[in-house]
Amino acid sequence: MTYCVGLKLNRGLVMAADTRTNAGVDNIACYRKLHLWEKPGERVFMLLTAGNLAVSQAVVNLLSEQAHAESHDAAAPNLFTVTTMFQAARIVGQTMLGARTLVSTASGANSEAMSTTFIFGGQIGTEPPRLFQIYSEGNFIEAGADTPYFQIGEHKYGKPILDRVVDKKMRLGEAAKIVLLSFDSTIRSNLSVGMPIDMVLYNVDTLKIERQTRIEADDRYFNKLSSGWSKYLRDAVAKLPEFDV
Repeated sequence: MTYCVGLKLNRGLVMAADTRTNAGVDNIACYRKLHLWEKPGERVFMLLTAGNLAVSQAVVNLLSEQAHAESHDAAAPNLFTVTTMFQAARIVGQTMLGARTLVSTASGANSEAMSTTFIFGGQIGTEPPRLFQIYSEGNFIEAGADTPYFQIGEHKYGKPILDRVVDKKMRLGEAAKIVLLSFDSTIRSNLSVGMPIDMVLYNVDTLKIERQTRIEADDRYFNKLSSGWSKYLRDAVAKLPEFDV
């Protein structure tokens, strides 16, 4: 019931998530899946969540409580005390494992049923921005030159355009356009993904969140983008040669 995308580019990061968590005939629910933490001038973090809502909300709350505690235990580092993004990703993975145990114990369900997946990105100090996909088991992989983006949730419909078009040299606004087209394709083909879309564009070395937005169903730019993309696709298909046996 989710679609999230994170891109790592030379100019920074683009992160976006839909807000639909349930899509039945008479029961549609929305929750925010893009979460942010920052110490302006020092560090910034962005987290996209997919999977069990109770676990993901527990992770977000635990990370926030640890980071904003008045005193910090040197033996228990948190997002605001670690010195690298790798260490921060480890904390998110460990917190996920703890949250899964906490929620499964309270509900009596098997922890294996508490599946969650995250995309985690950000920057600390002079270290370049980094992007990770964190799995339910707490392990993770990092985006690199060959894989500059991650998707979680209902990703198959929005993947083709990313595979064909994304380039790490893109401007952030250009990449955001591609991300929104990826969402448009997904929303058209999958009822479990829906508006609004939360998105943040992070410029490298700014170390603060300056460009974030929520795109509603009546957003003029998104609707213009969607209708234009449909038209250009139809025009392109019409210009291709027909099949002839």
